[in-house]
Amino acid sequence: MQATTRDIYTVSRLNSEVRSVLEGSFPLIWVEGEISNLARPASGHMYFSLKDSHAQVRCALFRNRRLNLRFQPENGAKVLARARISLYEGRGEFQLIVEHMEPAGEGALQRAFEELKARLDKEGLFATETKQPLPPYPRCIGLVTSPSGAAIRDVLSVLRRRWPLARVVVYPSAVQGAEAPGQLVRALRIADSRKECDLLILTRGGGSLEDLMAFNDERLARAMHALRLPVISAVGHEIDFTIADFVADRRAPTPSAAAELATPDQRTLRERLVKLENRLVRAMQLHLMQARHAQRLLAGRLQQQHPATQLRQRMQRLDELSLRMLRGMPHLMADKRHRLESLHARLMRHSPAARLRQQRERLGFLAERLDRAIQQQLRLRRDRLETRMHALHTVSPLQTLQRGYAIVTTEPDGRLVTDASTLRVGERIRARMAKGGVIARVEEIPPIETEASP
Repeated sequence: MQATTRDIYTVSRLNSEVRSVLEGSFPLIWVEGEISNLARPASGHMYFSLKDSHAQVRCALFRNRRLNLRFQPENGAKVLARARISLYEGRGEFQLIVEHMEPAGEGALQRAFEELKARLDKEGLFATETKQPLPPYPRCIGLVTSPSGAAIRDVLSVLRRRWPLARVVVYPSAVQGAEAPGQLVRALRIADSRKECDLLILTRGGGSLEDLMAFNDERLARAMHALRLPVISAVGHEIDFTIADFVADRRAPTPSAAAELATPDQRTLRERLVKLENRLVRAMQLHLMQARHAQRLLAGRLQQQHPATQLRQRMQRLDELSLRMLRGMPHLMADKRHRLESLHARLMRHSPAARLRQQRERLGFLAERLDRAIQQQLRLRRDRLETRMHALHTVSPLQTLQRGYAIVTTEPDGRLVTDASTLRVGERIRARMAKGGVIARVEEIPPIETEASP
């Protein structure tokens, strides 16, 4: 066979055609395995391997798909991935392009539930201080549930038995499936806006975790938290817990328990009313008995002391007091006059004119003392100043110049000369005397003569 008839593939062409064959031969498939060799580069993409006990395959999860994940992949996690089969042409490696990924089995839903629960709890949607109290005697109760479910029958049965006075309004909604969260949110908002109910019961019967996922929806949780009406959540059985249970103002383990929680028991209330009625009757009987006893006492006192007798006694008492007042008036007037004279004498002793005269005399005396003290201080300070001036004059350099000395400095820098040996012949000097000074030139520097010893 001649070389010109050969169809020679380059590596790039080979990998490209193999990739086309692989991608065109397989639809999107589900693959289950354990994550290993997980890498998260700065691009935001994820690269890892899916393995089982016998083999492994490389996988790529690009950033736009990774943002839709409801969990955080980790090495060792078992996952279920929906992927396209492909080939990475740069290295000729067989790989899967992951479009969607979730934890394998029931644990995926539970993990998503726990992550959402933790996040909403951190935001304060479960806080106890935001819970609203339930009305003790509701006049209207709203039911947000499926009108064809068993839960509504249980709730209505309990309400008829316990509190038939309450009106019931049903806000129908799907409680399962993809459309359920949106319908539940819409029903709650309609009930809250109409303001026709005193409280709401959000309920449905039991089911699997997948069946209850509508009540684990974040939109429903935030809508419940924003309600102005108190809401009771009763979803599933006693062992079932949903996000709605944590956000609600009260949680009931079953729909029937929610109806009991929302209403008082009419039989218990009737028994309490009977007890209150009996207490009221006994209190009224006791009050009447006490009133009759008081009436009998007053009647006896009225018979013993007739109004005419009381009037005569009061008149006699009035006459007695009048006589005492007339007899005591002169003594009272004398006492008041004596007290007035005493107060007048005290007032004269404390007359402002006398006090003013005393203060004026004291002011003159203090002024004289101040004048004498000022004159004395002036003399003392004048004598002290003269003494210090004399001492200063004694040690003044000018006084030394008066005795025939001179201050010699060099010209023109003004350096003080205390040693003749520091001068040079021909150097100009200035000599300051007691009066005036001279500028001279050094002609000769004789040696220092020492005084002969005796």
